[in-house]
Amino acid sequence: MNILILNGSPRLKGSTRQMIDAFREGAVSAGHTVEIADVCKMKIGGCLACEYCHTKGKGKCVQKDDMQKIYALLGDAQMLVIASPIYYHGISGQLKCAIDRFYSAAYPVGPSNLKKAAMILSSGDPDMYEGALFSFKGDFLGYLGLENMGVFTAYGSENGSKQKLDELRQFGQSLQ
Repeated sequence: MNILILNGSPRLKGSTRQMIDAFREGAVSAGHTVEIADVCKMKIGGCLACEYCHTKGKGKCVQKDDMQKIYALLGDAQMLVIASPIYYHGISGQLKCAIDRFYSAAYPVGPSNLKKAAMILSSGDPDMYEGALFSFKGDFLGYLGLENMGVFTAYGSENGSKQKLDELRQFGQSLQ
């Protein structure tokens, strides 16, 4: 299976990335291909609401930035993993820009290969996930109709813990 991970953390060695790397290790060991898009290192503008993608663009965004790389990866992906630290009860702003740009990728229908989705979240508090979960459930499970493969969270001392990283490694290994 081809898996695309959208990493919404600007900390390239932080808790979110540790969780991503553990998941990736498990998935690769099970024979899957994993691509990681570090959206915080990319130049991705927010959606302009210009409707070009829904009119003249026929599903193509008018903006030509690093989102084009994500669109290409998304075309081959069978599973999408949204990974982010929690900032103000939601995903990072950089990741939000990328997700908003799915507006064109999901027109007139979502990517045909994409069937599954999972979410990896890191925070300092156990009660901070509702905003991110609302987006995941509504945008990916509801609107795109993707199968929910799970939501994995870590807060406080769970971040970077052997137990949490083993859980994500095992999740990656279990995928079929």
